[in-house]
Amino acid sequence: QEQLVESGGGSVQAGGSLSLSCGASGLPLSNYCMGWFRQAPGKEREGVASIDRDGSTSYADSVKGRFTSSQDNSKNTLYLQMNRLKPKDTALYYCAASLFRGSYCYRRAPGGFGYWGQGTQVTVSS
Repeated sequence: QEQLVESGGGSVQAGGSLSLSCGASGLPLSNYCMGWFRQAPGKEREGVASIDRDGSTSYADSVKGRFTSSQDNSKNTLYLQMNRLKPKDTALYYCAASLFRGSYCYRRAPGGFGYWGQGTQVTVSS
């Protein structure tokens, strides 16, 4: 059974760092475009990062230079390192898997991702 499980969320002050993990079972990450998404209350789900099968990454402008996505295929785990966090980064963060490739992977359209984790909360206080 395919499953994605996020962990590592929490509360931090502005300027701090958090590292999220996404463990996968039944889904070899090397076969998928993997994405990180977030959703704040009352807002649409936003794709913040994606990593394609070849390890190439893409980021939303709002997080570029602060967030880094990586994955360890031997552990079948996806990571999101978040630095210099801001209050506007507060949201429920999800990892997701897609069969998209290349530019479609980088677009991070939520409808193109068929597998989702349950989310982990990130709260950044000012």
